[in-house]
Amino acid sequence: MVYALLRPALFRLDAERAHGLAIRALKMLPAGRRAGPGGPLAVEVAGIAFPNPLGMAAGFDKDAEVPDALLGLGFGFAEVGSITPLSQAGNPRPRLFRLGEDRAVINRMGFNNRGAAAAAERLRARGGRGGVIGINIGANKDSADRIADYAMMTRLMAPFASYLAVNISSPNTPGLRALQDEGALAALLDAVIAARGEAQGGAGGPPVFLKVAPDLQPADIDAIARIALDRKLGALIVANTTISRPPLQSRLAGEAGGLSGAPLRDLAQQRLADFRKATGGALPLVGVGGVASAGDAWARIRAGASLVQLYSAMVYAGPGIARAVTHGLAALMRRDGFGSIAEAVGSG
Repeated sequence: MVYALLRPALFRLDAERAHGLAIRALKMLPAGRRAGPGGPLAVEVAGIAFPNPLGMAAGFDKDAEVPDALLGLGFGFAEVGSITPLSQAGNPRPRLFRLGEDRAVINRMGFNNRGAAAAAERLRARGGRGGVIGINIGANKDSADRIADYAMMTRLMAPFASYLAVNISSPNTPGLRALQDEGALAALLDAVIAARGEAQGGAGGPPVFLKVAPDLQPADIDAIARIALDRKLGALIVANTTISRPPLQSRLAGEAGGLSGAPLRDLAQQRLADFRKATGGALPLVGVGGVASAGDAWARIRAGASLVQLYSAMVYAGPGIARAVTHGLAALMRRDGFGSIAEAVGSG
């Protein structure tokens, strides 16, 4: 109710400025009540115990400033980043646009963040607060060796991460999506896995998740699935923003960048089903893109997702969305006769 009253004023602000205010507000909030372990929505993925399957997607907390505040809103996990080795300003402003008529967002941020050293300091300061924190890693735009960037980020961030998310699917860094090509992807993941071993003294370390684009051809999907299974990744995150443009109503529909929110829902759902089929259900999937309600999250789980994430929907629904979705998921699980999230995964 409070957010509904504040939203008209926030929406009169530039979208990026409003986002900055949201981060500052979360820093000032008292610690909220986290989802407890072992509840009805608890699920284990890649050896990690998630108190519920709903996470905040990367892009909201780019600099790892408020992961604990996000957990206090009721999210089962928070994914921070994308973080790059060196600080970078990203693309010129304006670069973030609300498409209110479509309940969508277009962004061309370009991995703007304050760099690995600053993020590591904040994550180190968390101490023993616990909670599932994923760290989404990227490469600098002007890097001469992007694979080396990912390896460096793996070594730096492994000590602080519940899991590492390798982001090669942002459309806003020129040439980045080329790392999804079969040969480049194999080389990248081999470098990341080796760097994780170095960071952890030769063994173990956080599982590696791979975030892919929705704009893939069937041959790409099969190749990515084969490589992910061969490298024993922890999960695939399906999917990032799209460069495609379904019919939109907003006057901002022509802005360049990645589209997220409600118009991405059907494409992301289909891509999840494609990866479920390509992996034979042998690799956990994280469903993201257009999730805005418990029904959306439940559909993603029934289609094969062990976990789901959202971000754009919170722009329109406010910070209460995490508890609304998780409460709704519990009701849908009971309605359909499932005793756990794991039982429901892929049942549709």
